[in-house]
Formats: sequence, C-alpha cells, structure tokens
Amino acid sequence: MSVQHARAPAVETVEAPAKRGFEFLNVPGPTNIPGRILNAMHRPALDFSGPEFIALSKQIFEDLKPVFKTEGNVFIYAANGHGAWEAALSNTLSPGDSILVPETGNFSASWADMAEALELRVVTVPSDWRRAIDPNAVEDALRKDTGHAIKAVLMVHTDTATGITSDIQALRGAIDAAGHPALFMVDAIASLATVDLRMDEWNVDVAIAASQKGMMLPPGAAFVAAGERALKAHAASSMPKRYWDWGDRMAKEHYRKFCGTAPEHLIFGLREAIDMLNEETLDGAFARHARLAEAVRRCVECWCAAGALQFNAVNPLERANAVTTILLPPDVDTETVRAMCRDHYRVSVGGGLGKLMGKAFRIGHMGDMNEPMILGCLGAVEAALKRLGMPLGEGGIGAAVDWLSHPAEAR
Repeated sequence: MSVQHARAPAVETVEAPAKRGFEFLNVPGPTNIPGRILNAMHRPALDFSGPEFIALSKQIFEDLKPVFKTEGNVFIYAANGHGAWEAALSNTLSPGDSILVPETGNFSASWADMAEALELRVVTVPSDWRRAIDPNAVEDALRKDTGHAIKAVLMVHTDTATGITSDIQALRGAIDAAGHPALFMVDAIASLATVDLRMDEWNVDVAIAASQKGMMLPPGAAFVAAGERALKAHAASSMPKRYWDWGDRMAKEHYRKFCGTAPEHLIFGLREAIDMLNEETLDGAFARHARLAEAVRRCVECWCAAGALQFNAVNPLERANAVTTILLPPDVDTETVRAMCRDHYRVSVGGGLGKLMGKAFRIGHMGDMNEPMILGCLGAVEAALKRLGMPLGEGGIGAAVDWLSHPAEAR
C-alpha cells in the first residue's frame, strides 16, 4: 500500500512567541549541565601547581577509572572528542599502519578521515547506516589479513548520527575468533555513563570519551583510557605527537599530565559529575537512560504508524539509549522541523549528519535528563510536526506516559 507523505511545508508566517520559561535542550550533545556542576565550576582559579589542585586532580584521575571499569591509565585532554580520537591513534600507531574501521555512520567515517590525515591506511567494512556493526563481517576482514598488517580495529560504540549502538563484546569475540592481534579501540563518547562499558572485562585496549555527553559537563575535556597492550604499542609508535603524548603525560611533574596549564574549571566540574554518578550509581544511570529511551521509542513508534516517519535504526534491539534518529519524508527538510521546534516551542533537537543531512532529525535523551524533560520534548516535537502537516499516528505521548507511569521493578 502506498503511503501519502507530508507535503513540503509552507513557510511559517506566524511570529515566534515570546521566549518564556525554560529552553529544552534535546540535542545529542552538548547535553544539559546540572546546576550542581555549574555551581562547582563557579569558583576562583587555583594555583595549578599548588597542593590543593594537585590533590584534587590526582584523585580525579583515579576516580575516572571505575567509570571506564578499568585499572589502566586514564588521560585527560583539554579537547573535544576529535582530540581523543587523535590521541588514541597517535600514541599507538605509526604512519603507514593499516587499521580496520567498521562503518557505523558519520562518526566512524570522521574517525577514518582523521586516520588518513595521519597517514594511516584505512580498511572499511561497509554499512547502510541503518544497522549495527556485523561481527561476522569484521571477523572475515581480519581472517583475510593473514599477514596481520591491520594494527587496530576502531569501533564507534554509539553513533549519534544513526542512533545505533553496536555490541562491544560481539566485536571483541570477532577479533578473538579470527586470532588477530590488532588493538581494539572503542569510541565511547556517546555511551560512557549511558550504557555499560567494561573496558578490562571486555578486553578493550583503548576507550575514549568526552565531557559533553553522559558526563554532563561543558564541552572541552576529552578522556582516553589505555590498557597494557596499548601502552606497549605506545613504546613502538613513531607517529609525530607532542601535546597528545602519553609518555610526557606520565612524567613525574604533575603539570605534565595536562601538557601545561590544567583546564581547572572543567576539573572542578568533573569532580562534581563523578560524585553525582557515584550517588546515582552507574547501574542506576544506565537504567535511567534505558527507561527514558524506551519512552521516546514508544512515542516515535506511534508516530511512525502513519507511514511518514521511520526509525533510522531498523533493528529495535540496536536503537541507542543516548539518541533516537528519525527519518523524514523526502520532501521535508530537517531544518524546517528543527526551526519549528526551536522557534515556536523552545525545544532544540538535532539535525541529520553525513548521509542523513537534511533527511532526519534526532532526539537526544542522555546526560542530565528526567521524565518531565522527555515528555516536554516529545510533546513539543509532536506539536511542531502536526503544525507542519506531518501525518502522525495517534497516541505517541500517551504511550510514553504509560511506560513511565509504572515503576521499573513492575516491568
């Protein structure tokens, strides 16, 4: 049966209402910053070489390890996630090395582009951007590499462009089944503190993250956790590096952990963020993200029943707990929907990236997020879509409310 898609919406002529109340931030990063973290950062600078800051900083490095569930070394950079990508590559590889990058969406492609700029040779496992990484395809690619030219496998755990989470354990199993010695690197930028990551138990050699997602901080801090095999690879790496160099950052003088002046106020905020996660517990944070994500999915599933909208992630089990990516009809542009949400309902949602640019919008539901915030976002998005004449299945908000109205233990 053919589906009657929404017409291309007419230009909105009604003036946007006065900006009152809170603005809802439902992009997949930066995420909402809790008042506690903002207050922790609202303080004077310290002498970064003095005993107070050094004691605080040393404890931060230790307290980040349980977040990654590792006993390895954790490095902190004044950078975004792209900086963490470069740190991981430049510290473990050498120009001319080959790497395997299973395609997951925009961010696997971007990490691969960075690798090529660093004179690494990239082997890809293609994907349609609608499914998670296929472990069997990765195993096949590694089995073909009989000379072990591939030195690392790069995996994006949750790709926020596609709204898909891939299985770390399955990828680790594929590498082991192929009997391949490649390092296993995991981009956990959108998954750290939103879903489980057991770096040591799952034999991840390098895991990277950034401050502005599940850690609830402003952008500007990047984290790289390195295990024993990664540190051994560092000793043999000839990639040019200075700022990123783990060797320098493991030197005795504390200021060298930051390659100079520390990003003090991000460290103050990070201290509070870790405390908040410890109070909730990591398992509690994972459960909260799963509960809120399912509310979004149940609502979107109702919307999709009319045929105009689609989940980008084909397999329900692969839909991320951090973000939901929704495909639009071909005659409706992402920016039309985003502008309606933002200008008339004070809700910011993400746009499509890469191959999905202009074709999808994204609802972020990670970080400092609760039930009323999710319901407010969903209500505003539904109102915006209806105002644009989008065919929507009924009952979306009710489905989300029904899901959230039952205590977790009763499900």
